Amino acid sequence: MNKCILVGNLTKDPELTTTSNGVAMCRFSIAVSRRFANSDGERETDFFNIVVWRILGENCHKFLKKGSKVGIVGNLQSRSYDAADGTKRYVTDIVAEEVEFLSTKQSDDQPKSSSGDEVAKLQPIDDDGLPF
Repeated sequence: MNKCILVGNLTKDPELTTTSNGVAMCRFSIAVSRRFANSDGERETDFFNIVVWRILGENCHKFLKKGSKVGIVGNLQSRSYDAADGTKRYVTDIVAEEVEFLSTKQSDDQPKSSSGDEVAKLQPIDDDGLPF
């Protein structure tokens, strides 16, 4: 079984690319704090590379930004390549199956509001046509 679950914050804005076949792929990295402090009393942080495919990747690019908190469910995938200097390099990515947006991108012209203004904009629905 190959499954990992992570909760962390994006270290930079997501990058969206497409393959030669037109399939969307989004890459970003997240910082995850360890549960326990080290011998100096500090909590260390691990950094993980995330890959998200297709429409979920497009949504990550659209709604996430540096600092956004996400929950990731995916699997580990390792690959290697030969670098320009002739050395073999190894890379481990988490290929996300699920991405939960725990905080989202705020637009600069729309400050965060906790006054309930959004609720005042909601319109009542006609529930006569509902089947329950």
